[in-house]
Amino acid sequence: MEKLRFALIGCGRISKNHIAAAVANSDTMELAVVCDPVLENAEKKAKDYQEAAGTKPAVYADYKKALEEQKIDCCAIATESGYHAEIALYCIRHGKNILVEKPMALSTADAEQMIREAKEHGVTLGVCHQNRFNEPVQELHKAIEDGRFGKLVNGTARILWNRGMPYYEQAPWRGTWAQDGGTLMNQCIHDIDLLQWCLGGEPETIMAMTGNYLRDIQAEDFGSILIRFKNGTIGIVEGTACVYPKNLEETLSIFGATGTVVIGGIAVNRIETWNFETPAEQDEHISALSGKDPKDVYGSGHNMLYADYIRAVHTHTDPLVSGTEAIKAMKIILAAYKSQKTGQPVAFDGLSFSTLDMDNSDVRYH
Repeated sequence: MEKLRFALIGCGRISKNHIAAAVANSDTMELAVVCDPVLENAEKKAKDYQEAAGTKPAVYADYKKALEEQKIDCCAIATESGYHAEIALYCIRHGKNILVEKPMALSTADAEQMIREAKEHGVTLGVCHQNRFNEPVQELHKAIEDGRFGKLVNGTARILWNRGMPYYEQAPWRGTWAQDGGTLMNQCIHDIDLLQWCLGGEPETIMAMTGNYLRDIQAEDFGSILIRFKNGTIGIVEGTACVYPKNLEETLSIFGATGTVVIGGIAVNRIETWNFETPAEQDEHISALSGKDPKDVYGSGHNMLYADYIRAVHTHTDPLVSGTEAIKAMKIILAAYKSQKTGQPVAFDGLSFSTLDMDNSDVRYH
């Protein structure tokens, strides 16, 4: 099987995870190009990859020039969120497979266009919701599929973190409506993806209350969402960047008639509660999935996400986190923003909204 040649577009905070994933999957892929408008950032990532993998990617400031001059099969997009759709659509139209960081876009229209054009051009579109690949999360989802919870009732996602002003000042696009959104879109989207994946994936109505309390940014630094799914289950999200003095928890909890599971750790990587009415042989092993935390909140799921994506490209099948899957969490958040703006519940189906539809005053109370 021929190795896929990847271009990494964007060499900021999350790029180290893409470099590590490229190294971990070096038997099936080669990082051929790294791109960043700040050439020194691209050069640094190229050297990091070279030290680990033995070959140095070509370095570019302009991704369009890179696609013209290099043979590329897949583009991994890790730029500011506001550029994801623009870059993805350019690459799709040039026949490249796309693996894009979350959120896939900042508007329903852009995300839907990415999905539609990827299909039209016959390329594979994947999105980086890497926490789906955490072993505890995989075991939780299997338990749901096996019916061990009985009737599902509700689930909660709590993301109680600290993001002080230095975090936003280090990259001024963060917390802006044009390039990012707030805590819900940036910090909470992974857990919202897990919540909807576990509770059925078909939201019906979203209601939200958000606000900007402590951080000097345009968007919210605290948000709460109530989600009713079409199967009747309820999802509850609590997300904040205002915890003092440091990150407190990132927890996913699922409750049913005959089961309760809570996954915590710094990257939803530890089983904290695993209780079912009917025991199973594997329960003892699963309950022990509470090992060391990863180095940071990004976890180690990018390695497995890349492996799954590469398999999908070769087999012309959907990756676990396809565009059709990833748009759900993004739409829940955009519906939450619309709910905050209007003060009303928002229907999921037919939603048309963008972060650019928000105004600074929509989240300011203080």
